[in-house]
Amino acid sequence: MKQTRLMMGMPITVEVVDASVTAEAFDRVFAYFGYIDAKFSTYKDTSEISRINRGEITLREASSDMQLIFALAELTRQETDGYFNIRHNGSIDPSGIVKGWAIQNAADLLLDLGYQNFYVDAGGDVQVMGRNAQGESWRLGIGNPFNLQQVVKTFGLSDCGIATSGTYIRGSHIYNPLDAGDPLDEIVSLSVIGPNVYEADRFATAAFAMGRDGIRFIEQLDGFEGYMIDRKGLATLTTGFARYVAVPAEVR
Repeated sequence: MKQTRLMMGMPITVEVVDASVTAEAFDRVFAYFGYIDAKFSTYKDTSEISRINRGEITLREASSDMQLIFALAELTRQETDGYFNIRHNGSIDPSGIVKGWAIQNAADLLLDLGYQNFYVDAGGDVQVMGRNAQGESWRLGIGNPFNLQQVVKTFGLSDCGIATSGTYIRGSHIYNPLDAGDPLDEIVSLSVIGPNVYEADRFATAAFAMGRDGIRFIEQLDGFEGYMIDRKGLATLTTGFARYVAVPAEVR
């Protein structure tokens, strides 16, 4: 069973191939994403993060989920030498860490319901578990940032996550916290495969902010692989990325 709904300003797709899957399971997953959007969206005046940005409530007064996100963001800032930072121009935008965290939590919800073979995809960041309907690894692809109708790499994944940071769909929405004048125009796409989508997403965001040095940062992380495309269309891969690459085929 597979469903796609437009939420949080992007398509969110969930597919579960376990025979016991129910429509209620999908409703619970999408209800969770609705909760995340209502709490963390900087575009909603009523969200908790908007109230924090307006000074109506303090972090100490905020919900446990909000406090956790701030703690995870601070940890990531320290682990990336400051290249990941949710504070910018006097406001706070936690989307760089919330998205992967929420996808991972949605996947954990399905695991808690007893499902073992599924994927959760929110705007191209994906957590995959188990096998697809053919009993094989889930097939995913990295899109060509210069032609969205093309896939430049197809690979097989199971029990891990992948996230992509780039400017070719949403425009310039990532910044370099250490250099406000850095246009970040050398790189157009940087995809990271990690042990789960939360880890992949936060490090993909930080690595993109590092520019060309980002792929070297991913290379040094144990358990992570990366695929970077620069503005000239040249790709740079970490040394272990090739083991995921599959013969081109229909994705997922």
